[in-house]
Order: sequence, then C-alpha cells, then structure tokens
Amino acid sequence: MMYLDRDLSQLSFHSRVLELAEDINIPILERLKFLCISSSNLDEFFEIRVASLKQKALAGLGNHELLAQISREAHQLVEKQYHILNNVLRPLLTQEGIQLNRRSEWTTRHEQWTSEYFTQELLPILSPIGLDPAHPFPKIPNKSLNFIVALEGKDAFGREIGMAVVPAPRALPRLIRVPAAYTEMEYEFISLAAIIRAHVHILFPDMQVTQSYQFRVTRNSNLFVDEEEVEDLLTSLEGELPSRRYGDAVRLEIESDCPERLVEFLRHHFLLTPEDVYCVNGPVNLSRLSILEELVDRPALKYPTLTPNHQTISFASLQKSDLLMLHPFESFAAIADLLKQASQDPDVLVIKQTLYRTGADSVIVDYLLDAARLGKEVMVVIELRARFDEEANISLAARLQQAGVHVVYGVVGYKTHAKMLLIVRREATGLTRYVHLGTGNYHSKTTRQYTDYSFLTCDAAFGDDVHQIFMELTGLSKVGELQKCLDAPFLLRKAFKDKIEREIAHKNAGRPAHIKAKMNGLADLEMMELLEKAAQAGVQVDLIVRGMCSLKPAANLKIRSVLGRFLEHARVYYFENNGDPEVYLSSADLMTRNLSQRIEVAFPIENAELQKRVIHESIDLYWLDNSASFDLQEDGSYRRSAVIGEKISAQEKLLLELASERKES
Repeated sequence: MMYLDRDLSQLSFHSRVLELAEDINIPILERLKFLCISSSNLDEFFEIRVASLKQKALAGLGNHELLAQISREAHQLVEKQYHILNNVLRPLLTQEGIQLNRRSEWTTRHEQWTSEYFTQELLPILSPIGLDPAHPFPKIPNKSLNFIVALEGKDAFGREIGMAVVPAPRALPRLIRVPAAYTEMEYEFISLAAIIRAHVHILFPDMQVTQSYQFRVTRNSNLFVDEEEVEDLLTSLEGELPSRRYGDAVRLEIESDCPERLVEFLRHHFLLTPEDVYCVNGPVNLSRLSILEELVDRPALKYPTLTPNHQTISFASLQKSDLLMLHPFESFAAIADLLKQASQDPDVLVIKQTLYRTGADSVIVDYLLDAARLGKEVMVVIELRARFDEEANISLAARLQQAGVHVVYGVVGYKTHAKMLLIVRREATGLTRYVHLGTGNYHSKTTRQYTDYSFLTCDAAFGDDVHQIFMELTGLSKVGELQKCLDAPFLLRKAFKDKIEREIAHKNAGRPAHIKAKMNGLADLEMMELLEKAAQAGVQVDLIVRGMCSLKPAANLKIRSVLGRFLEHARVYYFENNGDPEVYLSSADLMTRNLSQRIEVAFPIENAELQKRVIHESIDLYWLDNSASFDLQEDGSYRRSAVIGEKISAQEKLLLELASERKES
C-alpha cells in the first residue's frame, strides 16, 4: 500500500483545527482560540518540518514537488484563516460588544488616543534603522513583528535614505484596549501594528514616509548538536540556542497591500522564493490574538469553567488499591499533592522523576527542591532537548543542582520522553516503591488542557521495572528484564509487533481478535504494515489518531481524528487476545522516533474494571462522537462526522462522568 505523506497529513490536521473556528456550536472566544492555535501550529510546522525539507532540497536530497504541494496547501490554509477572522469572527465579536478595530475604522477620538499612546508608550522604545552602507539590513529575529518603511527626503546628515526597518520589541502587547473615555464599545482593541503604522512618520522627522507595512519572518528552528562528537550536551545546547532566532528564513509574511517592489526587496534579502511569501489581510501573527480571551471578562463567550474532581491520594490509600486518573477531568493536583507528602515525609528516602516539560513556576519542581533541602535523595532526569523548552530546561537543571538534586540529562542520542515518578519509602514491612506513570507531562498548564492518564501503584513489579529504567537512564547499562512495563527503544517495538501478530493468529484460528488504539501520530512503517496485515487477515482495527497519520483506511481498518476543547493526548493500546484483553497506556505514539529514538514506557492496566474504564473513556466514547470527529478517507482527506440524531461530544460526556458524578474519595 502507498502511505500518505506525513507532512501533508500534518497540514491536514492544522486544517481540522481551523474548522473548529467555524463551528457555530462553540463559544465565540473559543472559536478565536482555535484560529490562533491553527496559526501557531503552522508556525511550528514551518520552523521544523518545512525547514528540514528545505535543507534536504539544498543538499540535493529533497522532494521539490512535495515542497511545492506544501506551499499550495499552506497558502490555501492561510487564506482561509484570514477569511474566517475578517468575515466570520470579527463581525460576531462586534455583535457581542468586542471590537477589533482596523485603521480604516478610526474616529477622531481614536486618532487622538493612538497619537498619545504612540508618543508616550512607543516612541521612547522604538529603534528605527535606516538602510545604507553603514546601516545594513538588521538581523530580524524569528517570528518578530517588523515594519518595512519607504522614505523620501534627506536625513539629519543630509543623506538620502530610501528605506528603513522598524522592529517592534517582543515585550510590547500586540493588542491594546482603548480606554473607556475614547470609545462607546464595552471592549475595543487596536493592534500595536496599526498604531505603529499610523504614526511611524514621527520616527523620521524631516523625511517623508511614503509607505509602511508590517512583516514577519519564520526561520529554521531546528537545533543541530552532533551527538556522536559532543562531550557536554548542556554546553553544546547553550551554544546552539541563540542561533535558533536567526536560522535560515523559510517563510515571509507581509501585509497584502504591500507594493510588489517592497515584497521583492524583502524576499531577495531573505533568499526566499515567491512560493515562500504569504501576503495576509490582517496582523502577521494571528496567534497573538489569543490574548483576547484573558482581556475580555465575558464567561458566556467561553467554555464553562472546568472544576475537576480532586482525588485525595496517600501512601496508605495506594497500599489498598491502584489508582487511575484521567486529566483534566480529574485534577492533576493530586499527583503534586502526593509529591508534596513525599517531600515532607521523614520515611521517604528517595525520589526519582523524569521531566520533559514542566512550565514556569512549577509546584512539582518546588516539591523536589523541598525534598532535597530536607536531605532526601532526589534524582531528576531532565530532557534538555524538549523542543522549544530547551532554554527553560537548562535553567531548571541549574536550579535543581543548586539545591543538591542529582540531575542527569538523559541519554545522548535518545530523548527521554517517558513520564515516571518513583518514591521509595521505609515502612514496617521494608522498603516500598510507589510509582506514578503517565501519558502526559508534569506541566501545570497542559494538565488542565490535555487529556492524559495517570496511573499510581505500589505494586512491587511496577516498582522494580521503573527502578530498572531509572538505572538505565543514570547508569547507562542494561539492568535486566522488565516484568510488566515495555520500554523503548528496547522492548516496546518488538512487544507491539508480537501482540499484533498474535491477534492475526487468533483471527486465523477463529478466535476473538480486535485491535483498538488511540494516539497522536502514526507514521512508523513497520507498525503500519503490521496493522494493515492484521486488517487484511480480518482483524478489526479501529484507530483514533488525533494528528498526523500516514496509514490509509481500508476494509476492517477504520481511522478517525477527534478534536475538542481539550487536546487529545493520551496513548492507549488494546489487544483483544481471545477474550483475555490487554490494555496498555503509554507516553509513545506509533512513530519511528518514539519506538526507536526515544526513552518511552508503555505500562499495562491489568485490573478488569480499570481496563473497561480506559476503553470506555478513551476509545469507545470517541467512536460515538459526532461533535468534532473527522473520518479519514482513502484519498487522505478527512470527512467530518455528520450529526444524525443525538449530538454526542465525548469530552462533554467525560466532563459529566468524571468531573461531576464522581465524589471525592
């Protein structure tokens, strides 16, 4: 079978996100957020995927037709983004008393206020740069807001300068609320870009500004570290991080009414092709509009506030039974509370944890620091190469080390993506290991926005497995066979291969066979071939793949993507196994990088009731969803599920089942 291109599939995912911005059943400010998410997703797509393809093309290894197709589809996506903003969302926001004001809509009062704002707030911090032999074109940071300005006349030194660039500092707000004294609207906002463009002439006294247009450059943000030659990963990454802001340009965004002369000037300077230029009818960075949700206090225009069920966890409760939690419907704060207990408990001797992304002001980190200060043995494996969190993780490593935490940076050549917490406690029966395994990061923000599982246990076999994986990460030697968990890059690929082959054998023998899975991405060739083989043998294969998927649907093989208020992030794998089902949760998608190039963990859910719960919550409900579900077609397109009869939202049902019905334990 020919498989779908992963990059075109990724673009398709961004289009599905954008579709939610058109959904009239979603509150208007949330629709704006989906527009912003589609924009920020596209930014990263250019920074990483398009940048990599361009590098290959320059080396003579690239697929030029693929780049051309990506450009065509990305242009269509961008055009649709601005159409939705200008023709759909902006009028609806105005109806709700929220005005996103354009320059052409300014009144005399707007002119007065913006002039005062520019003079008082912007003029002292803007730095115009005239372009001449002594002032070459400045370095433009990645994704920064800038203005290209055409000038006539002579400067203070009698020179004729035809052009200038005005950078807008990143610290400046991109949306400014108009004071009540200058507007009759409840909420009225003017963009920073509009204010600068209207008053940019003040920066060039005695010269005439003939034209001024905002632009933004997206650059290659891949970091290159030769992991075969590097001696100190932290130092090497610190050296590479500054280059991210000034990597090769891969995209130019500029206002659509900018004259061709200025577009060509910028395009040639950044060494871009015409296909790399995106002329936009609005702000060059749509994702900055997401701040509107914080600035507007209108709960009716947002999703209802989530009040998750908060479990109370203790070492004593885990002695009685394992615990499974689905976030954000059940609060991740319970995990932080357990770590807090561990940091203060005199019987806790050791705490070990992996950290991939944590976010600023993490209470998880605070409790690890407290534990170290209280004399406990604390070991943290920090993944320095978590994309776009590298700098934050380097800073985090320094903080932890200063408090006496033992910090290691994982394994050179393999990202540590597993989510593990191990607490060793002295008890009357001896040392007991308490384990937390998850599908998502220890990150306070994403745990409220992503659907992920947490599993907690003091089962000795789980404790021994996690202990051994930590020994591999810190001691770099293979310790022994795992009893329950499957780790990548060692066991996971082969184990999943064997389980798929077993389902095929069951089907061939007339026994019950079924594969169900939920993941974020699917592109590993071997896994796709095996799943296709299983379907051809008659095994029903039902896959929920949120994002990129290179496998095509076929007879016995169904694939769908489900989106919604929360980002679907949990990875779940189900094997029928002749009526004796196996269910695994994992940090790993079925991507080559996860199975072969990362440290990952898949862990079994063995209790029959918990198994049923996982399949109900994460798979079966999502096959009933007709609210934000998209079924993959054989040609690679996605068809949104039609609402026939009752409208069903899997996430809304989970809100009722988990956040409302379960009482605190």
